[in-house]
Amino acid sequence: MTDASRFNWRLPTYAAIVEFVVFISIAIYPTDTVLFLTVFVVAPTLLLISIILIQLLLPFGDRHPRLLILAMLAVLWAIPACLFLFEREFPFSIRETARWLALSNKYKNEVQAQPASANGDLKHIEWDASGFAGVANITVYLAFDPTDRLSAAASRHQPGKFNGVPCEVYLIRRLEKHWYSVHPYIDQTWDQCH
Repeated sequence: MTDASRFNWRLPTYAAIVEFVVFISIAIYPTDTVLFLTVFVVAPTLLLISIILIQLLLPFGDRHPRLLILAMLAVLWAIPACLFLFEREFPFSIRETARWLALSNKYKNEVQAQPASANGDLKHIEWDASGFAGVANITVYLAFDPTDRLSAAASRHQPGKFNGVPCEVYLIRRLEKHWYSVHPYIDQTWDQCH
């Protein structure tokens, strides 16, 4: 194959990397900010870039520029679609991982600053939340478990009632040794369970 007949994946690859970094960077913000940025910044930007790419696609009769532009369009929409579908299947998982990687020291300090609980609850903070106008609110907590007694629950991914957590929860995820995200059922908060 000659150099002119080879498809150059460099530009679509760079676009994929940039887009992935942008989406993961947005994921570390609170849910309301993510929603705002997605609806009012990211989606219009993706639409504008798509329109520009389609306009560029029209005049080309040559196969390779068309393939490049189509590849760019595919990358542009495939990454957000995959991230959206993954997040629907595993709620909060991308956000939790991104936030933990970027800001774990800040969150660890916040949790460690909490006073010890008189009733044996683990030290915790409200870490993430979603819902709308008091309906179907999900509150996720970051908990510090110095004995790692939640590790078995995290590895089984089964709902239940666990020592140190006052509510029955549907999911516990291990972020790293001694650190867990705790997901109570919808419309339950840590304080309501006492």
